[in-house]
Amino acid sequence: MLEIRHLKTLHALRETDSLVEAAERLHLTQSALSHQFKELEERLGLQLFVRKTRPVRFTSAGLRLLQLADSLLPQLRSAERDLARLAGGTAGRLHMAIECHSCFQWLMPTIDQFRDAWPEVELDLASGFSFAPLPALARGDLDLVVTSDPVDLPGITYVPLFTYEALLAVANQHGLAPRPFVRAEDLASETLITYPVERDRLDIFTRFLEPADVEPAQVRTSELTVMMMQLVASGRGVCCVPNWALHEYSARGYVTAKRLGEKGLFATLYAGIRADMLDSPFMRDFLLTAKDTSFSTLEGVSAASKTR
Repeated sequence: MLEIRHLKTLHALRETDSLVEAAERLHLTQSALSHQFKELEERLGLQLFVRKTRPVRFTSAGLRLLQLADSLLPQLRSAERDLARLAGGTAGRLHMAIECHSCFQWLMPTIDQFRDAWPEVELDLASGFSFAPLPALARGDLDLVVTSDPVDLPGITYVPLFTYEALLAVANQHGLAPRPFVRAEDLASETLITYPVERDRLDIFTRFLEPADVEPAQVRTSELTVMMMQLVASGRGVCCVPNWALHEYSARGYVTAKRLGEKGLFATLYAGIRADMLDSPFMRDFLLTAKDTSFSTLEGVSAASKTR
């Protein structure tokens, strides 16, 4: 009655948030995909999701099947991975760099799982803060770059990992703490604490302050999220970080998290990969493992759909 393909289909719909893009990902026509959903719903006697909603809104039955998919599909991939190793093609190279100071929290468990699953793949990890990793990826010096700032380069594909909201951390006693959201002009008198990267790579500048022609009173940098939070809690400034990085501090009451603008400031994290690497079994497995790990360990992230 219920088949693996049904779980893969539901999983694809949640990830892409679109019947059209889910059909493309599964190499089906939209008509065939709609027919598959209709057939399954008729078999079950239950509706799985509400049509013509964006984002897609799943029913209780759909959510239950997605729970099953989240449990079963990783096990299926593990078995397929073992079979791929038995069939050969296990050796290779995966040299990666990260353009994200707070990404190690979820990426390290991914790397640990990958290392255990693909022991013959040469794995290397570098920070992308001291050099330009995307040109290195295009040259072939790297095989994967985790970035939120994709740049169009020949032969490079950007696979979305997840979408997140950037939030502002303020001290609990700060005047902005009671506000429903923060406006750009509210930061004109503030010390903004950032990671030590160029400001044209920081969304707080490029997508929030600069469009409003606002400059913070002062900018200071810190390499560690925990140090940024200590400075914020001490009233030494405010900082903008991804919601998953801020959650553990705001949940414990160390700082207060505020939305940037009435609608929020959202961004997507991508894995930049050379086109010739996309179909390698270990690369596909790494990307799936990274997505699974991020959704199971990070608070407040959502599926991102569009490959670039």
